[in-house]
Order: sequence, then structure tokens, then C-alpha cells
Amino acid sequence: METNRRQRVHRLEIASISAENRAVMTMAGPHRHTHWRCVLLPAIALALAATATSAQSQSGGAALQSPSQALPLPPSPPMPPTGRASPGPSMLAPGGGTAPTAQAPFSPPPIPLPQPPANMRPNEGAILASARYGRDGALINGGLHWRVYADKPDPTGVFRLIKEERSAQPTFVLPAGGYILHVSFGYASVAKPVQLRNEAMREVFDIPAGGLRIEGRVGNVRIPTGQISFDVFKGSQFEPHAGERRPIASGVITGTIVLVPDGTYYIVSKYGDGNSVVRSDIRVAAGKLTDITVTHRAAAIMFKLVSKRGGEALANTDWAVLSPAGDIVKQSKGAFPRVILAEGEYKVIARNDNRVYQQDLTVIPGVDGEIEVLAR
Repeated sequence: METNRRQRVHRLEIASISAENRAVMTMAGPHRHTHWRCVLLPAIALALAATATSAQSQSGGAALQSPSQALPLPPSPPMPPTGRASPGPSMLAPGGGTAPTAQAPFSPPPIPLPQPPANMRPNEGAILASARYGRDGALINGGLHWRVYADKPDPTGVFRLIKEERSAQPTFVLPAGGYILHVSFGYASVAKPVQLRNEAMREVFDIPAGGLRIEGRVGNVRIPTGQISFDVFKGSQFEPHAGERRPIASGVITGTIVLVPDGTYYIVSKYGDGNSVVRSDIRVAAGKLTDITVTHRAAAIMFKLVSKRGGEALANTDWAVLSPAGDIVKQSKGAFPRVILAEGEYKVIARNDNRVYQQDLTVIPGVDGEIEVLAR
């Protein structure tokens, strides 16, 4: 009896478990496969994660960052307020948090239209002028010279100058009509025709120009202002007929800023009044100040004609410095002439009281000195 009772209880437990499993697997209606989704999706995710972890371990035990992989970025700063309505509710990201929503790119506010000046009268217009260092350059804030000309020549063929201004951003109030607006920035200039109506208009000139500042040195010693000068030429010294060009700027002294259009130039630097001349090609970029240091290999030499070593210099002496080929490098007159000579070998000739004396000379760069020529 006891054995039969235990068998019946065991059959009831099995039937109960079978009924529960059947209830889970035979859910009817539109939710028939819901439970399997809930069970399978997390399992698939776990399997993929395990696969990725396994692959990473098989690649060497340490994750190496690929050069093409993007580095983590810091959080973006908040966008400035634009006065627009909120783009709408944000989306919740899986696993919590908020998914970023697409934002329209922020654009700067448009430049306001020019306002007519208070002194503008009927039948007049205004030109608000400015200039910049090229199309994408910054505004030029000084050194500009503006001129307004009539757009038609007078009976003599001359375009009449109507107005001029030297401020950075002038405003020209003129009767409506046609004009030629010209602006110069050092040796760079631009002109354009303007048709002025009964309103204010803005004109921006592109002047792709830069600055050039030059100094000279002998070794590490700066050549004093007044002893060196520079001529600036357009193009390269190696171009055909470069020696026939006229300088666009001549006699430039040390430290002066020369404003020129961007491009290639060459400088002729002359130290003293002797033969120390250096030519250099340079490049000037728009909106930049280019500093150039020209190095001379030369020295300053003073001459004395004496009757004995350490004696008094003889007055009324004519001097000539000759190259090894016999060409005259420098001529002078006096008891103590001072000559700046380039590095090299020379012959010094002194003439006094119808007698001629001479001595060899070697010039070493940066070694200034005094040469005594014995009158005997």
C-alpha cells in the first residue's frame, strides 16, 4: 500500500512539471514568441561578448590600439544659445543614459548691413571701406592710404582726386555715381570701380601683402645703422636680366619695415662704401613680418702713411686699394682714410709728394685694424 501511494505522488509531480513546461511553450495569441525573445536575446549578447573576449585573448593577451582608431574625445562644450526652440525630446540609450540627438551646425550670425552715417543727405551714398591680408586674412589695422577718384578723366586726361583718407576703416560720403576707390599699403595697392547709390555700402579690399625688416651683421656683431643700406628688387637674382631691374625700394636702413606684395624678392646689401656687397633671395608671405639678417664677411681698415713705425701720419696722401687682378676697389684721400673691405687679398698704394709706396693687405672678416705704410 505504501509503495503504491509513493508511486502516485511521483506521477503527480511529473505531471505538474510537464504542465508548467507546456504552459510556457504553448502561449497563444500575439505574444507567442515573447518569452523566447526575452531568453534568447540576452544569451546571444552574452555569447557575442564571450566571443569578442576570446578573440582578444587569442591575439596576444593585450589589446593594441590601432593607429586608425579614434581616441576618446573629451565632452563637447555646450552650444551657445541661439534663441531657437528646443529640438525635441531626447532618446534614451540602451542600458540607461541619454543618446545624443542630431544638432544643426552652429553658424555665426550674419554681418549686419551697414548703416548710413548721420551726415548723409538725400542723393548721397556712403562707402564703408576696409582691407584685409588676402581672402582669408585678418583685417589690416594701419598703414593704409585711401584715395577716391572720379571714374572718368577730365578734358586733360587726368582722373580727378576727390577724397583721401589714412584711417584703417574710413567712411566716404559722396554723391551717388561712379568712382574709382584706390588703397595702398606700402608698395602694395589695389583699385576697383564702385557704383554708389543712395545708400550705405561696404567694400572690402584684399591686399595679400607682408612686411620685410632687414639688418646686417659681421659674425655676431650687428652693423650700426648708417653704415649699411639695402635695395629691394622684385623676383630672384638668378632670373634672366635681374641685374637690369630697378629697385622697388632703395636705400632702406636697418630696422625699417618695408611693405610689399607677397612673393619672391632679392636684397642687395652694401656695407660701407667699399666692395662688401651681399645679394640674398627672400620670400615674403601675406600677413607676416619677415625678419632678414644679412651676414657680411668684411672688416674696417684704416690707413696711415708714416715715415717710421708708430710715427705721425703724413697729410695730403692719395690712396688706392687694388684687387689681385689690379682692379681699383677703392680710392680716397687724407691722412687717416677708413675703408670697409670684403674678405680677401689686396694691394694698398699710397702717393705722397710725387712718390709712390705700396703694401700687401689681407682682410679677415670681423677683424678691424690699422695699416701703416712706410714712406721709404
